[in-house]
Amino acid sequence: MNNHFREHIDEEPELDEEMDIKVKAKKEPGPENQFFKKLFTEGAVSKESATEMLPFLIFLSVLCMLYIANSHMAVKNIRNIDKLNKEVKELSWEYKSLKADLMFKSKLTEVAKKVDTLGIKELTEPPKKIIINSNEY
Repeated sequence: MNNHFREHIDEEPELDEEMDIKVKAKKEPGPENQFFKKLFTEGAVSKESATEMLPFLIFLSVLCMLYIANSHMAVKNIRNIDKLNKEVKELSWEYKSLKADLMFKSKLTEVAKKVDTLGIKELTEPPKKIIINSNEY
């Protein structure tokens, strides 16, 4: 095993060249960085640069307005869905309670109690079958 420090490194000059290339690449602004460079380095935006940037700013403002309108519409739809869900639950409860009432009121004993006031009474013997001979007529 060799635990000595190296005294001479051959790769350092190549690394320096690569770093110089990267630094130069970072310093050169691309077309997308020119807007921010003009805005922040010049301080006040000149009329010429403002007119150049105007379509981009209008596009951004339209996108912002669409985004805001979309979020408002989504919130409105969510509230409407919640309202309709509550209404469906209420109508379901009402349906179930009315169905239970109907089932209770249509029982034989309940019907007998209601029609007893009219003088109609429940049959105590089974109904009789009437047979007519067709030869007599």
